[in-house]
Amino acid sequence: MPFLEIRDIVKKFDKQVALNNINAKVQKGELVCILGPSGCGKTTLLRIIAGLETAQSGQVIIDGQDVTFLPAAKRNFGIVFQSYALFPNMTVMGNILFGLQQKKGLARKEMRAEAENALRLVDLLDHKNKYPRQLSGGMQQRTALARAIALSPTFLLLDEPLSALDAKVRQKLRSEIRSIQKTLGITTIMVTHDQEEALTMSDRIIVMNNAVVEQIGTPQEVYSRPATPFVANFIGTMNFYQSGGEICAIRPENIRVANQFCAHDVSAHIRTLEFKGSMTRVYGTLPDMSEICMDIASEAVSRLQLSEKGTVFLRMPQESLIKYADVAV
Repeated sequence: MPFLEIRDIVKKFDKQVALNNINAKVQKGELVCILGPSGCGKTTLLRIIAGLETAQSGQVIIDGQDVTFLPAAKRNFGIVFQSYALFPNMTVMGNILFGLQQKKGLARKEMRAEAENALRLVDLLDHKNKYPRQLSGGMQQRTALARAIALSPTFLLLDEPLSALDAKVRQKLRSEIRSIQKTLGITTIMVTHDQEEALTMSDRIIVMNNAVVEQIGTPQEVYSRPATPFVANFIGTMNFYQSGGEICAIRPENIRVANQFCAHDVSAHIRTLEFKGSMTRVYGTLPDMSEICMDIASEAVSRLQLSEKGTVFLRMPQESLIKYADVAV
């Protein structure tokens, strides 16, 4: 039995459909990312799971219990927002203790022990007496995470928790959050529009677009076998070209190149070479004037003497091709 089940959820704001018949399951202990562009409905779905919004129809089942109409205060979750939502006039320890004070039945000594355990887990115990203004953005977000997990919630909700941070801090916190989640074994649902976050952190990804679920799968599944052209185009880089009434798609790294023509090869005119260290991205134009890009080992670029305005011959392995009905991408 799944820990969380979302059944036929529909949510409208006036005449705008925010969620259109959403179905998904989350297993206990999983970290699942809800991924999609801005306005696709992912945050609305998270808020319905939390009980902060009510759907027009459908059910939310948590741990076998129908909680569709259960108030947020009774759902036993921890939540971390993009904005941290820390109290600026309280220390790090004070912020953690404030949350614990709402939890009945704990003595002051127990609350302090719980707070210290949470701060130790996020490596902030030495900063417990600092105020939020004295912390970096990454440390403030770790404080917000400690406040959420100190309550020993049944599950954890993360709403774009890293989007306000710079790239290096974001990368470091990704691995830290994933490590903490695995250590605690806590079921976690994270909203993000960042495909790299979803691919590197999650056990499974719910890909959303225009109020519907496009695909649910492991990071490997949604990357290697995207179910729809939208998923293929949204996650990573994908080349599309038409062939016999179908849309064919292939990742840049799966295209093979040569400087001599063989049967079934496709010629491409090289426009630009973009050096990326061990790999070079080659941008080209096909005979029908559609654009294509390939990721080629930089050593092979030198060996094949590829250059701008030159010609390269492409081989599209059948096992790497993904085919869709001829629809707009």
